[in-house]
Amino acid sequence: MDPKIIVLVAVVAVVVILVAWIVIRKRRTMALRQRFGPEYERTVREHGVARAENVLAAREKRVERFHIRELPRDQREHFVTEWRGVQSRFVDDPAGAVSEADLLVGQLMHARGYPTSDFEQRAADLSVEHPSVVDNYRAAHEIALRHSRNEANTEDLRNAMIYYRSLFENLLHAPTTVEARETTRWAS
Repeated sequence: MDPKIIVLVAVVAVVVILVAWIVIRKRRTMALRQRFGPEYERTVREHGVARAENVLAAREKRVERFHIRELPRDQREHFVTEWRGVQSRFVDDPAGAVSEADLLVGQLMHARGYPTSDFEQRAADLSVEHPSVVDNYRAAHEIALRHSRNEANTEDLRNAMIYYRSLFENLLHAPTTVEARETTRWAS
């Protein structure tokens, strides 16, 4: 066989492999960006693109091992009742209500099947299924930390309650990933 043809075939093969690799990476980026939304951008700022995508993919794999479940109606109603109590106590004890809100969100996460390890791991785990509200969780947590250092005022605590409420409602009413996929599949 002619050496020029062998070189040409080798060059074409390398180009095809390179184009395929670029397309696969671009699809992965688009899928991660779509799934994680603002969390994708935050993670890229923190780690750089390649590392961030690996971090987000690892989060997905970690959360896939969880047994996230939908809450039975009576348990959901219990959490709603508890939340209303926390909100009503805000007027008399804003700091206490924010602390209770944080605890109640943790209990709800646990009831749904999320591990309740350290805050950063909880936020990372939540970012997989609840990317639209994980920033609220981080903001509420930061306000709670500032309050523990006497650096947060009542308006800050009010904002923390709003942030916790958005996460609480999202966690309470969001279907599990399996349920969401099934609904999407059958709706198509």
